[in-house]
Formats: sequence, structure tokens, C-alpha cells
Amino acid sequence: MHILLTRPLEDCSEMILKFRSLGHQVSHLPLINVEPLKYEEIKFLDYKGIIFTSANAIKFLDFKNIDKKLLCFCVGNTTEKKARSVGFQNVISAEGNVNNLKELILQNFDPKDGKLIYVSGEIISFDLDQQLLKQGYSIQRIVNYKINHNKKFDENFVKELKLKIPDIVYIYSQNSASSFLSFIKIYQFESLWMNTNLMCIGEKTSSILNEIKWKKIFLFSPGEEEFLLYKI
Repeated sequence: MHILLTRPLEDCSEMILKFRSLGHQVSHLPLINVEPLKYEEIKFLDYKGIIFTSANAIKFLDFKNIDKKLLCFCVGNTTEKKARSVGFQNVISAEGNVNNLKELILQNFDPKDGKLIYVSGEIISFDLDQQLLKQGYSIQRIVNYKINHNKKFDENFVKELKLKIPDIVYIYSQNSASSFLSFIKIYQFESLWMNTNLMCIGEKTSSILNEIKWKKIFLFSPGEEEFLLYKI
């Protein structure tokens, strides 16, 4: 099969190698890039728990003053893996859903236990900090990165892609979905995807691309990419 991956190269290089080792053709179209932002110094001793809804938030965080035993809430498996890789020991994961993450925090952290810190990107799809404030939590949000949409693409790559449209496309965020829709329209690819299976993280992500006719649309969580190959 021909598979199109759309994450930044550093986030999908292992998957590219894996899929190619299985005999698939893999194309790579990075739709976004991630840029770190400066943020105020954090006094981590003031907090009893930390929340991540993206592995990028962990990637761009300064860890030198963090107690790695701090209770750490992660949105999904990829974020949990990143948190553990930098040394966090007490990690609770919601398997990819922010609503579930909110429920896990409600179940596992009493507002009386102290303050929470939420580290995230500039744009979030769910105002988790505001939702927790309404539940009586003391929480501070720190923004330490932003997403930029790629707007320039290699013309030879675009021509080759048009000649062989992928059987599968993986889209990982609403930002990526918006960029992909823009890409499709700029290069007038709107009518070419009827034999392509679209794999999206979450309904909000897939809804952005609903105006395009796909063979099928599947929802998945990070880590299920290879499994999905056997469902089509």
C-alpha cells in the first residue's frame, strides 16, 4: 500500500522505517512545524501535579528544577512515553482523549492537595484549565510552543503524489487537518481521494476534512497505526 504520513519527520521517522520494512510505499508530507516559545520561569515546588496534552509541551520544557516524582497527567500513550523518557515516574495517561484526561484528574487529584500546572501549546482544542477551574482546582497554564502551518511544498513531490494518490493518510491534529485541506485545495486535489482511507485522531479532526470524499474514515489513537493497516 501507499501510505502518506504528515507529522514532522522527527515524530514519524520510526514509523516510516517500520512501514517500509513491511513492504509499503511511504510518502512524507509534513504539514506543520513546531516552534518553542519563551515562558516565565516556573517554580515547580509550588505545584503538586503537572498536566501535558502534547508531547511537544514536554519536549520544550526546562526540567532542571522539576521533581520527577511529581504526579504527571498525560493525554495519551505518546505523551506518556515522552514523559517517562525524561524521567517522570508517577504518570497517569488518558489514552488520547482530553475529556477522559479531565475525568482522570477529577478522580485522582483532590483540589485540596494543592496547585496544578498545565503546560501546552499556544492553541488548544479543549480549555482544560478553564474546565478544571470551574471544578474548584487551582491551576496555571504555561504556553511553551506554537504550531506553524507549512505553506511551501516541493513541486516534484506534489506531481508524484498526484500520479499515485495514497491508499492511506494519517492526520494527527486539527491543525494538521486544516493544513491538509488547504494543501488539497491549493493543488486542486479535491476529487482524487475517493479510494483513500483517511485515518484521524478524533472526530473534530476528521470533521475538518469531511468535505472531501474519502473511501472510509477511521478514528484512531497514537500507537494504533500499524493495527489500522489490517482493518482496510
